[in-house]
Amino acid sequence: MSLANVMTVTLRLPTRTLFEGRAQRLFATAFNGAFGMLPNHTDFVTALVPSVLILTDGTGGELFFGIDEGLLVKTGHQVDIAIRRGVQGDSLDTLNDTIQKAFVEVDEEERVARSALSRLEANIVRRFGDLRKPAL
Repeated sequence: MSLANVMTVTLRLPTRTLFEGRAQRLFATAFNGAFGMLPNHTDFVTALVPSVLILTDGTGGELFFGIDEGLLVKTGHQVDIAIRRGVQGDSLDTLNDTIQKAFVEVDEEERVARSALSRLEANIVRRFGDLRKPAL
């Protein structure tokens, strides 16, 4: 593997790509603690915890992402990160508000979906119970 000044980072959600580009540095948090990564870092895989992921782009600017649990895979100069939920913030100061708005909205949608699913399951159980009743 040749030495490089940047690495290609792809941050994927289940339905779309949140970020794809070059980075000089990456800072993330795994189950065993926070870590930093440079382009020539050794290859590895780790599980990420809900935290802030910071990328330093090719121009030296910092990009901030609020992420949910996920998986980071580094191979060569390519870093692939798959996360369940994530948002990009303009700055570290405003990231918390962005996370609250995005994740609370998703949590409410999930709550409504779980409630509808519970009603469907109860209806199916009730109908199966009706099938067991003997005809008079």
